[in-house]
Amino acid sequence: MSEPRSAPTVGQIVLGKRLQDLREKAGLSPDQAARALRVNQTTVRRMEKAEVGLKLLYVEKLLQTYGIAREEIDAFLSLAEEANRPGWWHNFRDVLPDWFSVYVSLEGAAKLIRAYEPHYVPGLLQTEDYVRTLLSVGFPDATPEELDKRVALRMERQALLTGPGEAPHLWAVLDETVLRRNVGGPKVMRRQLERLLRATELPNVTVQLLPFSTGPHPGTFGHFQLFRFEIPELPDIVYTEGLTSAAYLDERADVATYLQTLDRMCEQAATPEGTQAVLHALLKEI
Repeated sequence: MSEPRSAPTVGQIVLGKRLQDLREKAGLSPDQAARALRVNQTTVRRMEKAEVGLKLLYVEKLLQTYGIAREEIDAFLSLAEEANRPGWWHNFRDVLPDWFSVYVSLEGAAKLIRAYEPHYVPGLLQTEDYVRTLLSVGFPDATPEELDKRVALRMERQALLTGPGEAPHLWAVLDETVLRRNVGGPKVMRRQLERLLRATELPNVTVQLLPFSTGPHPGTFGHFQLFRFEIPELPDIVYTEGLTSAAYLDERADVATYLQTLDRMCEQAATPEGTQAVLHALLKEI
């Protein structure tokens, strides 16, 4: 059987969807495809859902079964080999939960990241001191070495917005609680607000504040992120998180609900310019 991978890369997710599309175009059921491999249909299903790595011998046999031309098979196998390589975050696997590894992979491939944050500054915009304070509370039993590694992981993720290559657009809606919550004391908060203000000046970052004065809004149930991709095979994906696990939603009806909620919150929130004014005012208070 194919060897399991606890956290698929975006490449595996995309190629899994392509395998499913090719199978369906060939008019074959998962059971019929599995017979070509002499395995259970569950193996085929798991490959298509990126629940296991793309075993190249299996992929080649499936593509032959689907009537794909040799040149296209070779190209697909090259992509599969690349997709099976661990992402940069693999070095942090000892402190990175499997369910969050998928998030990091999606984050790195997205062209648009929309987020609602009711409690804290988004991870991509946090200062190192702010991160360390939060993770010290979130992981009270972590050793100093584990804590350092968790902090390093979050800081490395931030290169996504300003590093080489095409950066995604981050559009975040923050509850006023985010700016009012004291994390680490006045010095840490001042640096964090300054960092947030600088981020709003980036062309690929939009921040909107939901002031207390706006009253209730449709996102009060908890934080979430929506990822959008340039890759045709990947639909919009919504990420929600609990204490010990996460959910990744890609059904059109679910995603549409979250997207509508974000749009309604953006209408209630202060404009980006108004949000900058609030940040300047808060800095004068500290």
